[in-house]
Amino acid sequence: MAHGPADSGDLHKGLKQRHLTMIAIGGVIGAGLFVGSGAIIGEVGPAAFLTYALTGVLIVMVMRMLGEMAVANPSTGSFADYARQSLGGWAGFSVGWLYWYFWVIVVGFEAVAGAAILQRWLPDVPLWVMALVLMVLMTATNLFSVASYGEFEYWFAGVKVAAIVAFIALGSLFVLGLWPGRDLDFSNLTEHGGLFPNGAGTLVSGIVIVVFSMVGAEIATIAAAESAEPERGIARATNSVVFRILIFYVGSIFLLATILPWNSTELGDSPYVSAMEEMGIPAAADIMNAVVLTAVLSCLNSGLYTASRMLFVLAARHEAPGRMLRINRRGVPAWAILASSVVGFLCVIAAYVSPDTVFLFLLNSSGAIILFVYLLITLSQLRMRPTIPPERLRVKMWAYPVLTLLTAAAIVAILVQMGVRDSTRSQLLLSLLAWALVLVAYAVRRRVIGAAHLTEEGIAAETRADRWMHEHGAVVDAEVDAAVGEGRLDPRVIRRMDEEGYPNEAP
Repeated sequence: MAHGPADSGDLHKGLKQRHLTMIAIGGVIGAGLFVGSGAIIGEVGPAAFLTYALTGVLIVMVMRMLGEMAVANPSTGSFADYARQSLGGWAGFSVGWLYWYFWVIVVGFEAVAGAAILQRWLPDVPLWVMALVLMVLMTATNLFSVASYGEFEYWFAGVKVAAIVAFIALGSLFVLGLWPGRDLDFSNLTEHGGLFPNGAGTLVSGIVIVVFSMVGAEIATIAAAESAEPERGIARATNSVVFRILIFYVGSIFLLATILPWNSTELGDSPYVSAMEEMGIPAAADIMNAVVLTAVLSCLNSGLYTASRMLFVLAARHEAPGRMLRINRRGVPAWAILASSVVGFLCVIAAYVSPDTVFLFLLNSSGAIILFVYLLITLSQLRMRPTIPPERLRVKMWAYPVLTLLTAAAIVAILVQMGVRDSTRSQLLLSLLAWALVLVAYAVRRRVIGAAHLTEEGIAAETRADRWMHEHGAVVDAEVDAAVGEGRLDPRVIRRMDEEGYPNEAP
């Protein structure tokens, strides 16, 4: 990584291509698909699969933009660095801290969800104890090495993918009449009020909820920086996201809506369980509970990884405590992992002590944050595209800048829809409050370190640094620290600048 304490070291390139492939495949399959899809079908009707398809288009657009920037400029900080380079320090600071905050809340939530699933098999063990066990297990996995994170995520994602593929295969046989005692039957798509029993407007309003179940696809662009071939991993992840969303989400939701009536009380909180029971598959509940637990552990594992790397990058930018930049002998940012884990467990305590006030406040205050991050990604790509040398544009956003602008408009429309809906308005307002606090913290930090970055010298240094970064890639993060008084550069950065002719002085 970039500059920092002399003993910070480098993150190990411990992720293999198969790890990145499975992280990319499994990243879009969260517990929300297995648990929350029944509520979407109940709101939209049989056409819920179209809502998932529309949301998938949005995610694909964001991933394509992110892929373009990440292949041209691989970085552990990924979109936080791109926002900083394209939009300014306030944007990078906002993306880094908002994304970290989002994932530490998710970590706490998933730990509670996983403990609740375990209680079905271990009813006598307190929920907070099992949540602590899950947190300790995933923290130890991340602390051991980045390879252990990748290996765990490989198998977690493998279970999720296998479960979805098996469901699609068996469900297809069921609806096509190739199942014992069954005939070809798609009647549930048109009966009970048709495709849009609650009106076509619900097709779009459902996106507000669905978008959060697809969060995680972007993790592959962060993880790729810790692999031997980051550009190859990022390119493959972004190019395959279309098929992953089409198969795992649209395909499986279509089958759910076909197997069960949209207004069936059996959909409930576990639509896949209900569908499997309708098909006569024995032990459906236990099978799906095990799959959901795997999805929860996968999200917990990835959440800790992602939060720690974002905190690491913030520390490298002197925007988080310098201790978070320390790398242990196994090549992982141990302090950043531990700090993220502690905050996650504080959320678990909040869920145990005050589930209806403090914990609910934390959940709501992170509700729209991922949309803020996605919006800043689109704006970053809009500004960065003209500055990327043609030879580094190996992955390109389609129809730039038209699709970029349309994607940004779609994200803003979803945020407006959140403000209109009574059930999501508080999430939008509290998330805006969280962003405002982050911006206040940025302003205070800038006041403390001074305004050297706004001087002619600082601006000129930043311009030269950006040009050098685009020409040489993002192996190091060497922008303007010496010019704006944010600390000394790492000796390794200085050596590379000497070797490759980085313009320290104004021409």
